[in-house]
Amino acid sequence: MLKYLVLSFTLLFLNVLQSCDQKRKKTISITKEINFSKEGELTLRKTKSDSIFKTLDIEIAQTEYETQTGLMYRKSMEEHQAMLFIFQEEQPRSFYMKNTEFSLDIIYINKKKKVVSIQKNTTPYDKNSLPSGEPVLYVLEIKAGLSDRWGIENGDSVRWLLK
Repeated sequence: MLKYLVLSFTLLFLNVLQSCDQKRKKTISITKEINFSKEGELTLRKTKSDSIFKTLDIEIAQTEYETQTGLMYRKSMEEHQAMLFIFQEEQPRSFYMKNTEFSLDIIYINKKKKVVSIQKNTTPYDKNSLPSGEPVLYVLEIKAGLSDRWGIENGDSVRWLLK
């Protein structure tokens, strides 16, 4: 009798575990779309003339989670939108496109807020490293092709105001 009781409880326990596992799998497969959240404005300036040639709405990535996630899992981004990554210390950086669904131009910016390099027309979902080439404190991500269209060059500067 005890044998049957133990077997019954074991089967009941396994059934509950299986049910919980199925519920967990359903929960994991549901993801909420992430929308752009304007947290400030950034201006791009030509160094020679100190003239503004583009103004963008920016979302800030500053916490560890935000910098690790970036624009992952988003469907797209508008031309007037960008994500600005702000780090604590200047050092060589490297980004990748894992779980990023659309192509970007990744603009690396030093502590003087000058563009030092650009990784153009990145490949969605690519896990290859896209290095800055020099120490940077900031990284700006915009839609692919815009850096060429707007004429962004090394030495151009950025400024921003947060809301």
